[in-house]
Amino acid sequence: MGDKPQHDGEGLRLFDTGAHPCGYWPERTARDLVLDPHDPRLGLVYPQALRWGFRRSGDLIYRPHCHGCRACVAVRVPVREFMPDRSQRRCLKRNADVVMRVVQTERTDEQLALYQRYLQARHHGGGMDAHGAIEFDQFLVGAWADGRFLEFRLEGQLIAVAVTDRIADALSAVYTFYDPDRASRGLGTLAVLRQIDWARREGLEHLYLGYWIDGHRKMDYKRRFQPLQAFVDNTWQAMTADADAASAPGDA
Repeated sequence: MGDKPQHDGEGLRLFDTGAHPCGYWPERTARDLVLDPHDPRLGLVYPQALRWGFRRSGDLIYRPHCHGCRACVAVRVPVREFMPDRSQRRCLKRNADVVMRVVQTERTDEQLALYQRYLQARHHGGGMDAHGAIEFDQFLVGAWADGRFLEFRLEGQLIAVAVTDRIADALSAVYTFYDPDRASRGLGTLAVLRQIDWARREGLEHLYLGYWIDGHRKMDYKRRFQPLQAFVDNTWQAMTADADAASAPGDA
C-alpha cells in the first residue's frame, strides 16, 4: 500500500493504495481509497462508508479511485420498492426446493470445501484458487464486521453461501459462492433475491450490491434488480435496467 493519507477527518485516515493490477480488466491498472485498516473504529464508520460508496473486503473498507476511469459504480436496491422481473420469478420457482438459513460467520469444513471448488471453477489461475482456511477467514469473515452466512441447501447438501453484512438500516452483499455444477439454477441471483427478502422482513431500507461495471459480464446482472440506485457524483441516483455505456452514470 502506498501509505499516503488523502485527508484526516476527525482523526480517521484515508489512504491511496497506489497503482495495482485491475481485478476486473486485466489490461488496466487500478487504485483504491482505503480507510486506515488499523483504526479501531472501522465497525462504527462502516455504515456511513457504505453510504459513501465504499465496500468491505476482509477487514478493509475501500472504494475504487482510478485515474481516468469511473467504471466501478456502487449500487444498492431499495428493498421495499423491489419487484422481481419474470426471469427472477422463474429463478425463485426453479429453486423452490432450496432451503435457506442464516448462520454465524464461523467457517465449517463444508463451507471451505464448497468455497475452494467454486474458486477452482470460476477463478482458476487467478490467485484466489489457492485460498485455504486462513484466506477464507481473512477475506469473508474479518475481525470487526457484523456478518452472517446465508446457507442454501438442497436435500441437506450445501450448494451456496452468501456472505452478508448487517448494519442498522441495511444489508450488504459481500460475496457469494456456490456449487459450480449447479450453475444452471442461477444461485447467484437466488442469493440476491433472498437477501432482499430478508432485508424487507427485517424492515431495513437497502441491500448494497457492491460495484456494477458497465460492459463487464460478471457484473452486468446487478442492473436487473430494479429499482436500482447508483452512487454518482456523491449522491444516490436512480439507475434504469437499460443503462448502457453511453448513458450509464459513472462511466469512464
